[in-house]
Amino acid sequence: MKGTTIVRKQRKTTTIIPLLAAAIMLLSSTLALTNPLSAYAQEQAGAQEVKTLRIGYFPNINHAQAVIGLGKGDFQNALGNNVKVETFQFNAGPSAIESLLANRIDASYIGPNPAINGYVVSDGKDVRVIAGATSGGASFVVRNDSGINTVKDFGGKKFASPQLGNTQDVALRKYLVDNGFKTTENGGNVTVTPVANADILTLFLKKELDGAWVPEPWATRLVKEANGRILVDERDLWPPEGKFVTAHIIVRPDYLKENPDVIKKLITAHVNETQWINSNKEQAIKEFNVQLKKLTGKELPEDVLAESLTRLEFTDDPVKSSLLKSANDAYDLGLLAKGKARPNLDGIYDLTLLNQVLSEKALPTIEDAATITTRGNATTANATTTTNAPLPDVVS
Repeated sequence: MKGTTIVRKQRKTTTIIPLLAAAIMLLSSTLALTNPLSAYAQEQAGAQEVKTLRIGYFPNINHAQAVIGLGKGDFQNALGNNVKVETFQFNAGPSAIESLLANRIDASYIGPNPAINGYVVSDGKDVRVIAGATSGGASFVVRNDSGINTVKDFGGKKFASPQLGNTQDVALRKYLVDNGFKTTENGGNVTVTPVANADILTLFLKKELDGAWVPEPWATRLVKEANGRILVDERDLWPPEGKFVTAHIIVRPDYLKENPDVIKKLITAHVNETQWINSNKEQAIKEFNVQLKKLTGKELPEDVLAESLTRLEFTDDPVKSSLLKSANDAYDLGLLAKGKARPNLDGIYDLTLLNQVLSEKALPTIEDAATITTRGNATTANATTTTNAPLPDVVS
């Protein structure tokens, strides 16, 4: 009996084990098919994750790649369906930089001096230049009846720039200093006042300004509409090629680190748009006007845009050397880090993804910008300067 009992228990046990194994396998298969945390489901979820890119730009010709590319949907197509693009329009550099530093936007088209200021006030932590956008396109225009024939005639005259400390303002003040003139606030006899571009045109017509250093298309408009003439094309001050950065793309470093795939696609879209504009100038002018009207309700005369583009170059090269000189000039004029050590701009550029995109397109890459420092005539500051002072009123 004992033997029989043992045999029966073994048979029972032997029967149960395969049944349990089969049940476990069936349950595992069922879980694999239905559990959203399975490897396949996780992979699919990752592939379908939607990211957001918040990008700023200005509705002007210097930011034409963004105006056209975002307006037509070219950027969205390049970024793909898993990137949600949110656009933010700005009319001045301070608001764009403040939004970037406050993490309200992730990237922006912007001028060099606002980018410099943002880098300095954030201790180099919150701004990286990742690509160029435009070069050139700024001029010193004087009224034909202002009595100005040469630089010797500047004494007692009144000039304007778009905003205190902006890219054109620095260029104007440096030009005056280089030619032996001081502004009234520094004991001289030349007045420089910040005036919005549209108001500069009005004041030219009223003969209340003798000249202004302005970006395109305002330089062209002053010539065509306000009896002006170009005294200095700023390209002539940047030998040998006449290149200087007018606008570039900046990004928050934390966003760049967390979303290199998104930023690389953004740069790809930007490079594509730059190439299209340069190869299709007439069509680009028309498309820019279409998008400008959507944004502002206004268009610009095509002949104004066409002439503007003769002095403006669309490029992915950020023209690094010109940014460093502009930073030095702003510091020497007391418009950057006033009372502090000369800023160190090491790290302001990260062109890694741009060079990857250019290499993949068999285009020339930009030379390494790993270490750059602003330099004075005699000294170089190695420490990054931080200040809690308000941002200068700067525009692109």
